[in-house]
Amino acid sequence: MNSSRIDPLGVSGKSCSTGSSSGAGSFIGDPTQMDRWLLGQLTSGLDDSKVRMVLWDEPVRANRNMLPVTVCIGDRGGLFQMLRDPALYFGDLYSSGRITLDGDLLVLLDEAYRFLDKLPKTSRWLERTRVRKPGLSDSRNNIHHHYDLGNDFYKIWLDREAMQYTCAYYAQSSMTLEQAQQAKMHHVCRKLQLEAGDRVIEAGGGWGGFALFMAQNYGVHVRSFNISKEQITFSREQAQARDLGHLVEFIEDDYRNISGRCDVFVSIGMLEHVGTPNYRQLGELIARVLTPEGRGLVHTIGRDRPMPLNAWIARRIFPGAYPPTLREMMDIFEPNSLSVLDVENLRPHYALTLKHWLERFEQHADVVRAMFDESFVRAWRLYLAGSIIGFLHGDLQLFQVLFARTGANGIPWTRDHTYPPRD
Repeated sequence: MNSSRIDPLGVSGKSCSTGSSSGAGSFIGDPTQMDRWLLGQLTSGLDDSKVRMVLWDEPVRANRNMLPVTVCIGDRGGLFQMLRDPALYFGDLYSSGRITLDGDLLVLLDEAYRFLDKLPKTSRWLERTRVRKPGLSDSRNNIHHHYDLGNDFYKIWLDREAMQYTCAYYAQSSMTLEQAQQAKMHHVCRKLQLEAGDRVIEAGGGWGGFALFMAQNYGVHVRSFNISKEQITFSREQAQARDLGHLVEFIEDDYRNISGRCDVFVSIGMLEHVGTPNYRQLGELIARVLTPEGRGLVHTIGRDRPMPLNAWIARRIFPGAYPPTLREMMDIFEPNSLSVLDVENLRPHYALTLKHWLERFEQHADVVRAMFDESFVRAWRLYLAGSIIGFLHGDLQLFQVLFARTGANGIPWTRDHTYPPRD
C-alpha cells in the first residue's frame, strides 16, 4: 500500500492557519510567546522523534530535509485542546482540518505510540475511567451509530464476497483480502468442527456473510441475531438471492433475547460491544442454549491489560466499545461451567487486514466524500490508520477463544483438523 503522503497540506511554504476568525477554535493574531512556550511543553518528550510540530504562522515545508512529518496546529484553541487531552482532541482537530500535516499519517501515529508515555500526565486521565454497563437501548444506539452508516459505504472497502468487518486470516501473507476473509471463516468453522445438520446460534451477524458461509459450505442451520436494521435487511436479501433461506434465519434482536438450543455458539466481533459488566449474563445465556456436547467460539479485539478504548474513537467512531483482556473474558466462562479449549491471538493478521481496508478506502475517498463530507473522510482515515498502528504495536490484540461445556468429551485430541495440509 502506498501510504506516504496520506494527507499533505499540499502547498510548499504556506502557513497552516485555518483562517478561522470566530468560534472557540479560532486564533487571535500571530502566536504569542506563551503559545510557543505551550507548544514546547506539548513537544518536550519528542526530541528524537521523526515528527516536527509547528504553530499556525509557520510554513509546513520550510526545510524538506528536516523531518519526514510536520504537524501544524491551526489555531490557539486547538493548541489548548492538545495540551488538555491529545488522545481525545487530536482526532477532532484533524478531522475538521484544524490540524494539518505534511507527510505520512501512519508515520505520525507510529511516533505517537512510541512517545505516548512521554505525554503530560494530565492528558492521560481517561485511562482511569470505568467501563459502563450498556443497557439494551445503549447497545441499539451504539450499533446504529457505527453500523447503520449505510451498506453502500462498507461495500466500498470491505471484501466483496462476504463483507467481513472483522480480522481476516492470512494463511499466506500474499493472500488478497477476499482470500484471507474466506480463510478466516474456514479457520473458525474447522475449530468448531462443524458438521452438516448442526444447529448454530450466531450473536452479532454483521452483514450475514459468515452465517451464509457456514450454511453453504458446511450444511449447518444458523440462527443469526443482530440489532442493526441495515445489516439485517442486507443479510436477508443475500439469503434469498443465494437460496439459503431454508438454512439461515436472520433475527433482528439483541443477544440478550436469544432462546432455543444449539450445538454451536459463535460470536465474531460482537464482544467489544457487550461491556464487561454483562459478561456473566452472556455466559449464562451460552450455558443455557448449548447442548451437553456443545461448543463455541468468541472472536474479539482485546488487550493485554485493562484500559479503555482510545477516547476519540470511543466518542466519535465506536461509542460504547471496550476491548477486554483474557482475564476479563473469563467472566463469561468460569462462573458458567464452560471450559476454555484453545486461545489464538491473530494480532498481526488484523494489522494486515486494516492495511487492505485503508488502501481500498483511499482508492475510493472521493466516493466517500460525496456520500458524507471531507470531515468524515479524514475521521475514518484516522480511525483505520490508528487501528493499524495499534495492532502493530501490540496495544490491541485479536483473540479467538474456543470453548465447550465442562465435561464435554467430544473435543479433539489434536489441532490437526484446524490446520489441514496445504495444496
